[in-house]
Amino acid sequence: MDKRLLRLQVQNFRSLRDVSVPLGPLTVLVGPNGAGKTNVLDVFRFLADIIQTDIEPALAARNGFENTAFRGGTRTPGFIRIRIEATWTKHSSSNALDEYELEIKRRKREGEFALSRQESFQFKRVKGRGRRITIQGKEARVEDTRRGQNEDVHSIGLQKFSSGLSTLPRLSDDAGGSEVATLAEGLASFRVFDVDVSSARFPSRVPSHAPRGATLEADASNLAFFLFTLSRNDPDSWQRLVDDAREVLPHLDGIDFEFPSGAGREIIVVLRETGLRVPTELADASFGTIRLLGLLALLYDSNPPALTCIEEIDHGLHPQALELLVERIREASERTQFLIATHSPALADRLRPEELVVCERDSDGASRIPAVTQERLEAIVERSEDLPLGELWFSGALGGDL
Repeated sequence: MDKRLLRLQVQNFRSLRDVSVPLGPLTVLVGPNGAGKTNVLDVFRFLADIIQTDIEPALAARNGFENTAFRGGTRTPGFIRIRIEATWTKHSSSNALDEYELEIKRRKREGEFALSRQESFQFKRVKGRGRRITIQGKEARVEDTRRGQNEDVHSIGLQKFSSGLSTLPRLSDDAGGSEVATLAEGLASFRVFDVDVSSARFPSRVPSHAPRGATLEADASNLAFFLFTLSRNDPDSWQRLVDDAREVLPHLDGIDFEFPSGAGREIIVVLRETGLRVPTELADASFGTIRLLGLLALLYDSNPPALTCIEEIDHGLHPQALELLVERIREASERTQFLIATHSPALADRLRPEELVVCERDSDGASRIPAVTQERLEAIVERSEDLPLGELWFSGALGGDL
C-alpha cells in the first residue's frame, strides 16, 4: 500500500467542531468562503508548527487557545482534538494503520485556566507486534501490543506541556523512536503553498553554498533560483515545464535567465514572447503568469513534502490552465499527496468523484466536511448521467450555498 495519509479527524479547531476528512492522492475541498476549507489546511500547518516550535508557541501564533478553539456556541470548548490515520511507517498496512492523536485540554484551576495535553501513537512494528505510546503530564508510557495483550515496556519522563512529536523521536528504536520520527518528519515537511506574486516576480539571491537541488519556498519567493536549478539539474523536467507554460501562454516562446549582478549572486527569469524584440523580465509579467509558473514549479519539484496544501489554486488563472494543472497534479500525486481548497466550479468540473470533498457551514458556525458522503456523491453523479461535478455543485445538486 502507498505511504499516505488516509484520514484527518478534528474536533473544536476553529470552525471544525467535529469533522472527518478522507484523504486520497488528490483531495479537493470545494465550498463557499467561510465553509472551513482554510481551517482544514491550517490543521496541518498547526501540526508542523508544533514540531518546529512546540504546543504553546503554535497556539500563541494563533492568538492562544481561546481563539484557536471552535468559536460557535456560548462558551469556549474545553478541548481541541486532532487525529490522523496513515500508512507511513515500515510495517503499516490497510489493516494496521499508523495512528496519532493529540488532545489539548483547558481547565479552570484556582480561578485561572490551565492547559494540558494528551497524545497517543500507535503503529505496527513486526509480525504480530505493535507499539502504543501514550503521553499524559510528564510521562510517556510505551506499551508492546501483541495478540490483544498490552505488555508494559517502560515509562519515559518529559516536560509537562511538550509535544511527543518533538521529543519522542529521540527514543530508542526498540521503544518506537524510528516510527515516531517517521511520523514527525512527515508532519514537519507539510507545505501550505501560496504563491506570493509580489515576492516571486523579483530576482532570487543565490545562496552562498547553493545546493545541487533547490527546494521551492512555500510562497515561491525563490522561484527564479528554483527554476534555474531545475533547468540545470533536470533538463527533461525543465523542458516539460516550459512546454506546459507555452500550452497555457500562447505568446510564450521560451524562458531564459539573466544575472544582473554577475554569475553566482542574483538570478532573473526572463520570458521570450512572440512579436517582442526584447524579453520580458518576470517582474513585468502578469499576475496570472507568475502564479502559473509558481504552480508548475511546485508540480515539478523532485523532492516534495509528504503533503502539499494549496489554497484557491485557480486564483488569477484562466480556466484554460485548469485542465493542464489537474493533469499535472495527478501525475505529481505519485510523489506527494495534495490537499487543495477552492470555490471554483470550473476546477471542480475537471475532478473525479473520489477527488472531491464538499464543504458547508451550519447556522451555528460549524463546518460540515464532508457535507455529502462519497456514496451519495457518486449516486448523484450517476443519476445526472455524468454531468461535471462543478456544474452539479453550482446547481445545488450536491448541497450548499455558493
